[in-house]
Amino acid sequence: MGYTRKTCWLKTSLILLISFIACVNVKAQQGDKITVTGSVIDQIGPIAGANIIVKGTADGTITDYNGNFRLVAPKNSTLVISFIGYKAQEVMATTKPLTIKLQDDTELLDEVVVIGYGSMKKEDLTGSVTSVKADEINRGAVTNPQELIQGKVSGVFVQPPSGQPGGASKLRIRSGASLNASNDPLIVVDGVPLANDGAPGMADALGSINPNDIETFTVLKDASATAIYGSRASNGVIMITTKKGGKDKIKVAYNGTFSINDPYKKVKTLSANQFREVATTAFKNTPANEEIINDYLNIFPDQSTNWQDKIFRTAFGTDNNLSLSGTTFNTPYRVSLGYNNEAGTLKRSKYERYTLDMSVNPKFFDDHLSVNINLKGVINDNDFVDAGVVGGAAFFDPTKPVYNESGAYNGYWNWTKPSSPNGDGDVNGEVGVNPVQLLYDQFDNGKTKRSIGNIQFDYKLHPLPELRFNLNLGYDVARGKGDKGPQVGSYMAEKDDLFKGVGRRSHWNNFRRNQLLEFYTSFEKDLDAIQSRINAMMGYSYQHFYYEDYTKNYSPVVAGYPVKQDDAWVLNDAETEYIQEGSYAHPSENYLVSFYGRLNYVFKNRYLLTGTVRRDGSSRFHKDNRWGTFSSVAAAWTITEEAFMKNQDILSNLKLRIGYGATGQQDLGSDFYPYYAAYQESTNQESMYLGEYLLKPGKFNKDLKWETTDTYNLGLDFGFLNNRINGSLEYYKKKTKDLLGVVNVPAGTNFTNRLITNIGKMENKGVEFNLNAVAIQTKDFNWDLGFNLTWNKSKITKLVQGDNASYPGIEVGGGGRGTGSNVQKHMVGYAPFTFNVYQQVYDEKGHPIEGAFVDRNGDGEITDADRYLTKSPMPKVYLGFNSSFSYKNWDLGFNLRANIGNYAFNDVAATNYSLANVYGGQGFLTNIHETALKTGFTQPISSTQSKSDYFLENASFLKMDNITLGYRFNEFFGTKLSGRLSFSMQNVFTITNYSGLDPENNGVDGNIWPRPRTYTFGVNLNF
Repeated sequence: MGYTRKTCWLKTSLILLISFIACVNVKAQQGDKITVTGSVIDQIGPIAGANIIVKGTADGTITDYNGNFRLVAPKNSTLVISFIGYKAQEVMATTKPLTIKLQDDTELLDEVVVIGYGSMKKEDLTGSVTSVKADEINRGAVTNPQELIQGKVSGVFVQPPSGQPGGASKLRIRSGASLNASNDPLIVVDGVPLANDGAPGMADALGSINPNDIETFTVLKDASATAIYGSRASNGVIMITTKKGGKDKIKVAYNGTFSINDPYKKVKTLSANQFREVATTAFKNTPANEEIINDYLNIFPDQSTNWQDKIFRTAFGTDNNLSLSGTTFNTPYRVSLGYNNEAGTLKRSKYERYTLDMSVNPKFFDDHLSVNINLKGVINDNDFVDAGVVGGAAFFDPTKPVYNESGAYNGYWNWTKPSSPNGDGDVNGEVGVNPVQLLYDQFDNGKTKRSIGNIQFDYKLHPLPELRFNLNLGYDVARGKGDKGPQVGSYMAEKDDLFKGVGRRSHWNNFRRNQLLEFYTSFEKDLDAIQSRINAMMGYSYQHFYYEDYTKNYSPVVAGYPVKQDDAWVLNDAETEYIQEGSYAHPSENYLVSFYGRLNYVFKNRYLLTGTVRRDGSSRFHKDNRWGTFSSVAAAWTITEEAFMKNQDILSNLKLRIGYGATGQQDLGSDFYPYYAAYQESTNQESMYLGEYLLKPGKFNKDLKWETTDTYNLGLDFGFLNNRINGSLEYYKKKTKDLLGVVNVPAGTNFTNRLITNIGKMENKGVEFNLNAVAIQTKDFNWDLGFNLTWNKSKITKLVQGDNASYPGIEVGGGGRGTGSNVQKHMVGYAPFTFNVYQQVYDEKGHPIEGAFVDRNGDGEITDADRYLTKSPMPKVYLGFNSSFSYKNWDLGFNLRANIGNYAFNDVAATNYSLANVYGGQGFLTNIHETALKTGFTQPISSTQSKSDYFLENASFLKMDNITLGYRFNEFFGTKLSGRLSFSMQNVFTITNYSGLDPENNGVDGNIWPRPRTYTFGVNLNF
């Protein structure tokens, strides 16, 4: 829709801004020059700021306020006239005055969006659907695909991975709808729904997808959009479409990045000198301990070791991708190869990934039959390291050296028994391990091979092309193998009670298989006689998931080492070798069978109605509860299509949407049939009888049934100035019933003390707002920006049958603190994972008083009953802001992200807060957190003090995730080589009051591998 620009002050201001920054650069192209004059209009009036470019050059101008232009151009040249929201036109340069009338770009209105089982015009959507294209995604050194949309989509929460190479991002759409069942969205890649647990040896479901192969992300958020996936859509759906072949004969492209990862943040503990000072004064009133401490400090009186510097490194990484695409014999094709090599900031950690992506898309029978063949392959090779080494290095004694002189424990210094602090005696199993040895003297390697593929046939019936039949056959197969164990002679091997100095090893071999068969038929027809358009489909889906986890434990047989033969111990005279001690195979499977249908009806291009129904059957439930029916209905009103809106020129789009739907959940985290009473092989070596492992009964719950989420959605889509400014505002409310959760059960009622069952209800509501704008568009300079905001609130409304008010709740969130040390709780009336802590008492100066807490129940003593529920780890509001600038061949873009109202429990400080922690009486010294200097606490660590709200901190933050500067070139020294050079920085800065390493954590901030700052040089070449 066009508009008159003389009547709106907003447009006037914009035009003046455009005119102010515009620059006109007119050059002669070839031959004689002529002066071209004219005006650019639409069906309403003149267009200010339209671009007039001499084709094949960067020379041109823009129209003034009245739509007029003047340009010196080569004779017989072609001019290209363009403006956002309109189709570009080409005209010959002439001396006669030109009047160019631009037409609305209906392709913008007819943009096709991928949805479940097909696609749809964007203008016909009634649900909450957001699509992010390849040129809009985040740039930089990105290993995990989720990072591509971080901060880009309202309602989508992406927590980046830790510093572990190849690590997983945490992805949530409109928060989680479950307590113990999966809260991950369903991932669909080129029509193949993936299992949420990914593959063995991979971080998550998307760990095998090369980000460079992704064309678009489509996020389905509300039930109207997701209900077609029924039982797997309670947490939203992300549909990924990979790149396909083009119309060119052949196109070769190379993309490469070269990165430096800087571990710029460390845990704040004491230096060697600070430690000596604290250690020598902490036990002045306990002479025995003071004497021991002085003895330990004097072993190496001048030694100073920064253990964190010893385990971290500046790491290098590279990602290289080569693709070949085009069309041969009218068949589009694309083949890409990728290689990623990422060294971790923890020494010895490494991640390698090899990827292959192939697609062939032929058509037959006059384009009535389309065949889409997709094949993806990946090999992941990991050198894992124990992330616990971060905490180990932070708190290992800084007055001790890395290596010893005796050569014991492969030359690494370690604490031993109190009687021999630096001797070679027996190892005290309670002491910490030298963190450098923990990195180098044990191995943990894994390799995973995975392939995802499908072949899809789409046939338009010859007599009736509006009727289509679609058959999709897909698979997802993965196998992972790995080995883990200590090196012979290491400190870790010495701690093995049965095989001191040698240790035991393990080998794992896991297998995953996901098979898919889907068939649906659809009918789409424009009924001009009644001004209607319908799109109907119905189908069937069958998916079989098979899992096999196979583990072997190996015991060493060493020369001269006693082994048991015929019930007698003898000395082995063979070379060192390992024999299989036991193997544990845990095969499991589950099936999903579904029938579904959807109807879309459009009347007069402005009244829209969508109805969906899906019936799912899951093998995870007993036959009495096996089937669930999930449906949705949504309506939309495109207000700008009404007659009374035709004469206005401000709003180019205004659509009101409303919808309701139900989705299901059956992902229990285990694929054994949980309703079935079965026996499992024990894995405890002590339970063997006559060399065989005994069987033990497993837990079961016959009454398990579907977890169901009802979602209500109200949305408003808007666009101004021919959609130059566009966005949406949404309100949603989700109610989940029959929550799948793990609860304690009375002794003797089952073969476990904790059982998964349907326990209650939860409510989740929120508001989403997103805005995108082309702020400036001229011949040489462009400025695009985007902003999104999400407010969310979750609350548990029921946990048990009967009296919920007296139910004590379910303790969770122990982090690395062990059983009984949970600091979070699921409780009716509160958000999931709400913190459950003691209320600290402070003196008149605001300093915490050690061991003093508020007696909240007034019984005269401090007990667990005095803990109170407060704050949530999830942000109340999260925001994203992105902006990109381009000037001629240069471009600059950045992404900002903020969380507001989220809290974190600083568990690192809470378990190392006391000066007394330098010596625990177990025969070794331990470094302490800098918090101990602030609090001045002197008593040994207590479970009560370590659950104080003193350690609960506001973790709100503002982060710049990345910033990228790029330069494009169209020709390279006269060749057809084009491309782009770029430099980017990730994890640029964080503004927060949180005292820990990173405010982005899982709520209980325990042993985190710090996220590095990454500097990346990128090269994109097109041949």
